[in-house]
Amino acid sequence: MGAIHDGHAALIRAARTRCRRVVATIFVNPTQFGAGEDFDAYPRDEAGDAGKLAVAGCDLVYAPGTAEIYPNGVAATVSAGPLGRVLEGKFRPGHFDGVVTVVATLFDQVKPDLAAFGEKDYQQLLVIKQMVRERNLKLEILGVPTQRAADGLALSSRNAYLSEPERRIAPTLHRTIASVAEAVAGGHTAAQGAISSAVGQLGAAGFMVDYVAVCDAETLESVETAKGPTRVLAAARLGRTRLIDNVPVVTPEP
Repeated sequence: MGAIHDGHAALIRAARTRCRRVVATIFVNPTQFGAGEDFDAYPRDEAGDAGKLAVAGCDLVYAPGTAEIYPNGVAATVSAGPLGRVLEGKFRPGHFDGVVTVVATLFDQVKPDLAAFGEKDYQQLLVIKQMVRERNLKLEILGVPTQRAADGLALSSRNAYLSEPERRIAPTLHRTIASVAEAVAGGHTAAQGAISSAVGQLGAAGFMVDYVAVCDAETLESVETAKGPTRVLAAARLGRTRLIDNVPVVTPEP
């Protein structure tokens, strides 16, 4: 959606290792914003974004207007299904329907062989993979690891909303969910106990927590122990900024 940063540049670099030509799409999609969210305030800098993408190795920027994406009026027409109604979908109803609608349209218009998405938006990555399978689209979805600042904060366009004091606090989210992942991986603490501790820590630091969850990495079903690929996902507000993050649970080698 624009406001290009090093996380987006990492997607370009990852695609460049696999493809002869790389296209980036920029479209601030109205159907994935709920009532009262930041659609009007969302950072926009198309000329600056194009320059940053060129430096990262992008060959073409496709920045359609609303009429090109929604010629019959602005509405989400593709369902994200049950996977899109948990976690982020619970707190942002309809969000993932808007995401898969616009992504399906962009895939149809650009016709890529491969599309790269960041693991920072982990649930979005799973929802898009599901949509590709269900529509039998002939393209590969590549997940790219989350890019972080030196203090661990996941890079995000919305980080620009943080005040200086909030920016100093913000990395607490990553540190806290990393401690949850470590506790669950070591089998020292069941997921619910680790989650309760994390929510308390985040609240004490000044966050308003939407969720901290330990989930199966493919289905996003809640789990108590890491018996297979597992992920810790979280969303919390710091001032007016809503931050999301996730980390894998890395279990010890047998």
